[in-house]
Amino acid sequence: MITIERLNKVFESKSQSVVGVDNVSLTINQGEIFGVVGYSGAGKSTLLRCMNILERPTSGKVYVDGTDLLALPPKRLRTARQSIGMIFQGFHLAMSKTVEDNVAFALKAAGVSRQKRKERTLELLDLVGLSDKSDQYPAQLSGGQKQRVSIARSLANNPKVLLCDEATSALDPNTTKSILKLLKRINNELGLTIVLITHEMEVVKEICDRCAVMEEGRIIEQDKTYNLFASPENALTKKFIKTVMDFEIPNELYEQCRGTIVQMKFAGKKAEESIVSDLLKEFKIRGNILHGKIDYIQKKALGIFVMELEGEPEEIRKALESLEQNLEEVEVLQSDRTVHRVAAGTE
Repeated sequence: MITIERLNKVFESKSQSVVGVDNVSLTINQGEIFGVVGYSGAGKSTLLRCMNILERPTSGKVYVDGTDLLALPPKRLRTARQSIGMIFQGFHLAMSKTVEDNVAFALKAAGVSRQKRKERTLELLDLVGLSDKSDQYPAQLSGGQKQRVSIARSLANNPKVLLCDEATSALDPNTTKSILKLLKRINNELGLTIVLITHEMEVVKEICDRCAVMEEGRIIEQDKTYNLFASPENALTKKFIKTVMDFEIPNELYEQCRGTIVQMKFAGKKAEESIVSDLLKEFKIRGNILHGKIDYIQKKALGIFVMELEGEPEEIRKALESLEQNLEEVEVLQSDRTVHRVAAGTE
């Protein structure tokens, strides 16, 4: 659906050149929700704006549904853009126009008759759950409702692609979830390809099929969303994952524990198996769960548990070896402090 080849965008000024996008290549499939995540300044919004040539790339290729957008003359490019909807963090609504008029704007620009504009606008407002707000003005709406109007407007011309630039960043967590559910429903019902730019890994976890991580204008890692969460390779990706999956163990708890504290990551079916209980039966150790959580990403389980293991050092060693053979990730957060105390006293 969307193919980007060796894309570069350099911003020139009198004093310097700033690289916004650095040699990026991506393929986004028909009907998927593709996330691009990165911190501010990573180049993700610039990349998104290059996808519909709101920013003209310095070099490279952009294909949407087989059409080379950069090869189109201005008039044909404007026509091609009608198949690409876009929503923004700041909503970009006309405050002096009603909700209905805001949604109908793109239809009017496309030359659609008044009657058909009316029918299509009411259909879209029903789709986004705002049938009763058609005569109101943006100032009378909540942030979530404004974003729903923006989504309805972006769908007016039956686009094949929807580009979302930080579409939930200005919203509270509950409203964010409702907007993400709406986008997922639109994706399912209309078969729309959605590209979602965000700096929040929680957003990616909720609805994205695949994800790319950007840093300094480059794609540093990309994969299916579940795979990125289960087995991140890049240090920045791991940092993003920690904002969603990790939790801090209080220092007081560390002080109270005398055994070996280990953090374990369970992926897929292993998150539903009795690996820990089997471990406690097989080896002469005792286990105390300190913390844990299971998330479901793309309907597959991913769990992280922190556990204190107590027992003879050799049994602990064997148990850790067994965990490392069975799990995606095992990290010892604190070694057996009782053993260390005895060793220190011997010296």
